[in-house]
Amino acid sequence: MLLKQLYEQGHCNLVDGPLEWKEALLEGIKPLIADGSVDPEYGDCLIENVEKHGPYIVLMPGVAMPHAMENARGTNRDAISFMRVKEPVHFEDPANEDTDATIFFTLSDTDPDEHLKSMQRLAQVLSNEEVVERLKKIESTDELLEIDAMVGDE
Repeated sequence: MLLKQLYEQGHCNLVDGPLEWKEALLEGIKPLIADGSVDPEYGDCLIENVEKHGPYIVLMPGVAMPHAMENARGTNRDAISFMRVKEPVHFEDPANEDTDATIFFTLSDTDPDEHLKSMQRLAQVLSNEEVVERLKKIESTDELLEIDAMVGDE
């Protein structure tokens, strides 16, 4: 249901790249800016967090979840966006593939309970290895609907 929701909200984009990590974070919030979920300054928060804490947003090789603390600058409502980048984005040394990402789920949260729900829904998507591999190779946002059926969330 999460991927279908992102598709229906237009909270997805596909990028060929290459992108530097800062560019990737800014690109990933474009669908959220377009509908007012976040303001452009939210991108600055995301960048500051990675500069301060390192690539903690890379949940597993190939998958990043950019986010900031609740009520961060520029957040207007709870939202998630999906972005696939064809070329890996390097958060550290390009030789360290553990900190590369091609899939980005960017979270904007204003409420701690909603943040937890978003994390749970996202965990359900990411716990399916086949789903993750399909997301890495997605060529059209329409494919999100097909992949969503594999997740079985509510």
